Amino acid sequence: MKLSLATLKAAAPSVRTPTYDVARLGAGMVHLGVGAFHRAHQAIFTDDAIEAAGGDWGVVGVSMRQPDVANALSAQDGLYTVETLDEAPSYRVAGAIRATLTLPQDPEAVLAAIADPAAHIVTLTVTEKGYCLAGGTLDLQHPDILHDLAHPHAPRSAIGALAQGLAARQRHGAPMTIISCDNMVENGARLGRAVHALAERLDPGLAAWIETSIAFPETMVDSIVPATDAASRARVAQALGLTDEASVQREPYGQWVIEDRFAGPRPAWDQVGAQIVADVAPHRRLKLHVLNATHSALAYLGLARGHEFVHQAMGDAQIQAFLEDLVETELAPGLPGLPVRDYWAKTARRFANPMVDHRLAQIAQDGGLKLAERVYPVMIANARDGLPIARLGAIVRAWLEHMGAGSPGLDLLPQEIQRDPILRAAILGAAQ
Repeated sequence: MKLSLATLKAAAPSVRTPTYDVARLGAGMVHLGVGAFHRAHQAIFTDDAIEAAGGDWGVVGVSMRQPDVANALSAQDGLYTVETLDEAPSYRVAGAIRATLTLPQDPEAVLAAIADPAAHIVTLTVTEKGYCLAGGTLDLQHPDILHDLAHPHAPRSAIGALAQGLAARQRHGAPMTIISCDNMVENGARLGRAVHALAERLDPGLAAWIETSIAFPETMVDSIVPATDAASRARVAQALGLTDEASVQREPYGQWVIEDRFAGPRPAWDQVGAQIVADVAPHRRLKLHVLNATHSALAYLGLARGHEFVHQAMGDAQIQAFLEDLVETELAPGLPGLPVRDYWAKTARRFANPMVDHRLAQIAQDGGLKLAERVYPVMIANARDGLPIARLGAIVRAWLEHMGAGSPGLDLLPQEIQRDPILRAAILGAAQ
């Protein structure tokens, strides 16, 4: 028997289920990229906020490419289970997702959801690639952007969907908050510039309205969400007493920091653990340059030493020593004023959680984009300030070797690094 509204009451008593009337929940949000991370993170903060303070904050979840996730959720009335991987795993059914769409199949419905005056917030988890950026601005020659300029009512990109959805929204003039939940420096500002740039090409009047009516706050999100596998689905089925084809797994820890810049109402996220702050930058710098940078180091060094999961690599004495030296000699001095050592101590305990089978191969994907956000900024700043960079260089070298780049393989690196003899020497020296 499959999880659904009709079968929810049959769920095992040990499984937490929504305390609000899921069937009556109205949609006040749209989410682009309804993958595992959203379902394990933002949707759970939203589920908790609805339970704590009410409100029609149901989510219309949009799959950006393939319909698999949207179809699986639709077959279960939007319900799915979250498995929290602690010493004793716990299970809850979330009900915040009230409808699902797939952009290529349902472009008109996606645009209508963004335009709906009942919707006040759009959130996104589309990965760095999904923003179609060239540096900090929109890549107007990106194939998806070229398509969206030619076919604005059938967009392929998140930027195109937002621009055209806002064009329809402009007719009634309701403001909106659009929140990037991807790991990028200045994610809100970069998203805002991208949407504005596309809108300017489509309709300068739309671009002007976006400047005055749409907010793009900065955010930082954090929770380890391993890809769901057959073993997790089997544990969920046993605990729930129902089958669930949309379940996700996550670690116990979850953090969401949002800049206090909203164009309208929002769920009571601050009542359930989200941090609404004036400045996200310190939180983001810690996350990107400590947690994410060491995650990348674990991926490339760990895979090279035959490990499969993060907790296995954390148990490798050689890798552990490398990470401790990296934090002590390069990251802490390179991030003055931030509690780097305390943050790393907490992060290391999370990485070592033996219940979380987070695959190194998953973290290793899209290394060029990730290192540009996580490693290069600290490496460049340290080199400029005369601080050590040997271990940061070793991470980059490990990525090059993972990519199978021939020696020296520097053509995969940004020109700024290729041209700098100190940075280049640090990377090449890591191979010695």
